[in-house]
Amino acid sequence: MKTEEGKDLQLDIRLGSSFAQDSIRAVREVAAQIRQADPNAVVIFFCSSRYDHNLIAEAMREEFSEQTVIGCTSAGELVGEAGYKEGGLVGASLLSPHLIAHPHLMDNLSDYVADRARNLADQLCEQLLLADAYDPKRQFGLLLIDGISLREEVVAASLYNCLEGVPIFGGSAADELNFEETLVYYDGEFHSDSAVFTLFECDLPFQVFRFQHFEPTDKRLVITEADPATRIVFEINGLPAAEAFAEAIEVPIEEFDADVFAANPLMLRVGGEWYVRAVQSANPDGSLSFWCAIDKGLVLTVGQGQDLVKNIANSMDTLRSTFSDLRFVLGCDCLFRRLELLQKNRLNDASTLFKGMPYLGFSTYGEQYNGLHINQTLTGVVIGGNSK
Repeated sequence: MKTEEGKDLQLDIRLGSSFAQDSIRAVREVAAQIRQADPNAVVIFFCSSRYDHNLIAEAMREEFSEQTVIGCTSAGELVGEAGYKEGGLVGASLLSPHLIAHPHLMDNLSDYVADRARNLADQLCEQLLLADAYDPKRQFGLLLIDGISLREEVVAASLYNCLEGVPIFGGSAADELNFEETLVYYDGEFHSDSAVFTLFECDLPFQVFRFQHFEPTDKRLVITEADPATRIVFEINGLPAAEAFAEAIEVPIEEFDADVFAANPLMLRVGGEWYVRAVQSANPDGSLSFWCAIDKGLVLTVGQGQDLVKNIANSMDTLRSTFSDLRFVLGCDCLFRRLELLQKNRLNDASTLFKGMPYLGFSTYGEQYNGLHINQTLTGVVIGGNSK
């Protein structure tokens, strides 16, 4: 397969999955499916927090001692023919002379300041091998970040501002709704309070994408008291936040649960586009905790969901039509989307839509798209052969 200029666009993709309960066995089973001897291969994996992460790290070091490996813990996994799964480990290896990964650990997020993004951007620019400068058509970024760090907004925004338009997508590491420890993997170890940002140089056709199944209604809510640092909203429309939210969605506070929050997110308009801002929990003092930072003075709109299975089907059709030779899809899919499918007993219906897709992904505690941290969204990248 060659371009008009004669450039070889070969890309070797191997997908694997294991749902063995034993940590070392799970790694070995996946490694057997995705191993490539070339040290230039890049390995990406997502694993359940049920595993012993120290054993996972040990086995990963043993199985992929020469390759670049990045990953994180999840709230569910997605892979090719299997679709939505949980309690397992999924991975992929990518090998191409036209795809180079530059991963970097961003630790101590609790002390993160935006200036660190400029230093990292300068460092990454010096490492470029396929180009002399940042080019949105030749690079993209993947951000995997501690999902309970509360630092996604500042990290995503500062990185995007420094990368001269290079598209970014990503997901927040998860731990199956335990909210105890969400880890990213870099250089043979799992890390908390950290992010792994990987700049990919890619001379293959690619496109970063965002899909969601919510549309705004005419129900508007004004945030009148909030603490963005903790993502807590205290007042909406001058009322206790939970009370105002309950009135807007017509659901009593005592019936609030994860399913209610998944079905009734709020939406924010940014740059002419609508983005989801989901509620995480209602608090005893009448406040609401969100999955994203919410500022005082923002005007939000209650979202109305469309058929999620149909939305996934349309999304997969869109990805298939993006390139005449689709080679790989990497997706960061919000946990709330999985919860909605489970609540409606449609998880199997959705899983069938991934059949035949070279797809790897995980269920997240939040997604990143360029400079924004969002919810109830599927973000990712599709890589192809020849563009249509």
